[in-house]
Amino acid sequence: MNKQLIAWINEKLGYNISDKYYSKIDLWLDWWRGYFKPFHRFSYSNGKKKIERDLYALKMGKKVCEDWASILLNSKTHINISDERTNLFVQGRRETEGILGANSFWTKGNRLIERAFATGTGAVTIHASGVRLSGGGDDLTVDISPDAALDFNYLSADYIIPLTVDNDRITEAAFASSTVEKGKKYLLLEVHTLDKNGCYVIENRRFLAENDQLAEEALPSNMIRRFATGSPVPWFAIFMPNIDNNVEDNNGLGVSIIHGAIDALKAVDLCFNNFCADFYLGQKKIFMEKSLSDIDENGTEIAPDDVHQQLFTYVQFPTEDRGKEKANSFIMEFNPALRVDDNTKGVQSALDYLSFKCGLGNKHYQFNGGTVVTATQYTGDKQDLIQNADKHYAAVEQFLLTLVRSVIHIGKNLMGADIAENAEIDIDFDRSVIIDDTAERLQDLQEVRDGVKAPWEFRVKYYGDTEGDAKKILDEIKGAESVDLGFEDGDG
Repeated sequence: MNKQLIAWINEKLGYNISDKYYSKIDLWLDWWRGYFKPFHRFSYSNGKKKIERDLYALKMGKKVCEDWASILLNSKTHINISDERTNLFVQGRRETEGILGANSFWTKGNRLIERAFATGTGAVTIHASGVRLSGGGDDLTVDISPDAALDFNYLSADYIIPLTVDNDRITEAAFASSTVEKGKKYLLLEVHTLDKNGCYVIENRRFLAENDQLAEEALPSNMIRRFATGSPVPWFAIFMPNIDNNVEDNNGLGVSIIHGAIDALKAVDLCFNNFCADFYLGQKKIFMEKSLSDIDENGTEIAPDDVHQQLFTYVQFPTEDRGKEKANSFIMEFNPALRVDDNTKGVQSALDYLSFKCGLGNKHYQFNGGTVVTATQYTGDKQDLIQNADKHYAAVEQFLLTLVRSVIHIGKNLMGADIAENAEIDIDFDRSVIIDDTAERLQDLQEVRDGVKAPWEFRVKYYGDTEGDAKKILDEIKGAESVDLGFEDGDG
């Protein structure tokens, strides 16, 4: 529906937005789903008729996006808010509490990151229900509403339409979301724009979506057409993988992790198809002279004792009167080689290239027993994965900070919550997925030896000392030949 929505926005709201980029997003979504018809559907002839079938596919596009989401946002990701009341308001004491818990953020947020890696962009829009409004007509404003509730909507790039982009940052946007009511599909369009004072105004529209056509309808009774937030803080937060967009510069949208890896995804599926096809084609075959067959009532030849009619193939063996070697048997067996080892190596090579192209480093995946598993036991160089993860952590951190700041601002100024709008916010990520504790400890030790990190920082991190205690201990052993950090060289 993107083309129809964009056409409506251009006509009714006076914009000039292109819809060409969304064809790329549709392509990425196909590969994320694991089925791109022009590639995966093919035909061949068996000599009698044309046969169509689909390639056997590993559907690795989704697996790659899932893995990036699991690395970047999981149950061990922590949002630390310095003010206790503010922290309780945002996230409560458990994952199911606070504004984040009420909106299942840790589950749906992970899915959003996956979709963002698939489509290039993800967004959370904030809706307020139970609010008090003042003014009239198109000039409604929000008053303090203690009983209001905040709801999140999680959207991927195919539902995001940038309206204004400033230095690659979306400042104004339209967001679409779909609902089904009594079997009918509806699209809700919310347009976030800035007024002359730099404050956000949100306008809502509703469409009936049938047969690729949009028909605008009246809004539900609990939804207003337009209201002014009176705030320069956006009611949305946008996440994009930290990948430079080499598809269309400065359009506000990000680029999929799949974009540069489509050829690698094709290679994986071609190799896997060969792996599976060899098992299908490698069935034992028995060739039988036609004179040994029986004839049913319809005149059809039936091989003796052939229950499923899979093993026997009727042939006319050569004879001397045809000038060829006489057959020495009426029945011959054919047992094709399955080439399991060769095909397994082919799939593994394709997976290695795919993981490299998607920033996961070499050997992230292992083709094991016909399935793909993450190579958790691989202890080789993970530098590519670590560097790329650090790059994407920065993008996730900015997204989380924007979202939490928006929630705090709305909670303070709309709901009248007793919270600190200027509270400090820190994000802690779980890096154990990519760096084991021993390796990280040894790396930190080397940085101390190289003078990059102070010895007291090491003791604070690994021994739980306060900064003062760590410095005091190190002063006491300052005269030693080398600083004792708690273990001998080489100990893990």
